[in-house]
Amino acid sequence: MSPAEADKKHYLTRPILNKMHLMPAGDPIAYDENPDGSITYFFDPGRVVEAPPELWYTPVQPTESMTTESGAVIVRMSTKRAASCGYYSKERLDQMNYDVIEEPVAYTVRNDKSILYFYDKKTAKRRPLMCVECGGDVRFRRKLCRACFERDLAIRRAEGDAHRNEFYHQKREKVLFFDLELTGVYDHDEILSISIVDGTGRVIMDTLVKPVHKRKWKRTEKIHGITPDMVVDAPMLSDLTPTLKHIFDSADIIVAYGISTDYSHIKKIYATPAEQEVLHSKARCAANEFVRFQSEHYPDMVHASLSDAMERLGIEWDGVAHTSIADTVGCAKVWEKLFPNYYED
Repeated sequence: MSPAEADKKHYLTRPILNKMHLMPAGDPIAYDENPDGSITYFFDPGRVVEAPPELWYTPVQPTESMTTESGAVIVRMSTKRAASCGYYSKERLDQMNYDVIEEPVAYTVRNDKSILYFYDKKTAKRRPLMCVECGGDVRFRRKLCRACFERDLAIRRAEGDAHRNEFYHQKREKVLFFDLELTGVYDHDEILSISIVDGTGRVIMDTLVKPVHKRKWKRTEKIHGITPDMVVDAPMLSDLTPTLKHIFDSADIIVAYGISTDYSHIKKIYATPAEQEVLHSKARCAANEFVRFQSEHYPDMVHASLSDAMERLGIEWDGVAHTSIADTVGCAKVWEKLFPNYYED
């Protein structure tokens, strides 16, 4: 953009910003190439902030300021202060993978009296990042170029397939799948329903739970459909605790889709950290296993909800999605698809 066009749009150059005791808060909005090949950037006046006090006025001492080729006055400042403003030396920007294409905006004097110029990172040009494996091509994924990524993917896929196709010799009745519906997403929220199914498909428990403290849960109600009226006559978690302990203590493996949240709530039925650790040692996460499978076979996929996993693996819903029993059955089916040799049979 020409300076005349920029002036009509009220865009500001860096010398003008300096005179107004301002500095840019965002990237430049336009630029002009000068006859000498240098670049003049234009900044949006709506995206500026007040400059630090030491940049307000040109110091009296000649050694405390200098004039650039474009006529802009730049001031001396410490390296620490420059970094706080987003200004760095050419060498530091090079380490950060940036090329300098604008004049310096500040400077300091080294111990040997040489000048160290600072440049604004916002107007430096970011170089393409190179592959961390071969260093010969631009990054594609996982900090690798396409060729290195494909080689790495083939290795990871082979390892993942071996892991999933291994024979685990688990007894179906000793592997439990469970899901909870909650009043919210925080630790202080409470359980509204519990569903548990074993590896044979037998429903071990499927019950609503009456919360002790919560009376309303509008946000999660829209997801799972459990209303306060539905749990008025339901048992409390304390009523179910003896049965739940017996069920979980009898299991060898417990699986949930995204188990960290469910575990953080179900562990509360155990009084001691030692008991909770025993439960945790049995826990497996179906979501983590699907994410691994997906990253190895469908790296372009980014979503990994239970619905995504079931769709990708060709599994139909049994019941209403986002209810604890349907999610539990869905999790069990996903697990068996991922681990076809998991059970003794």
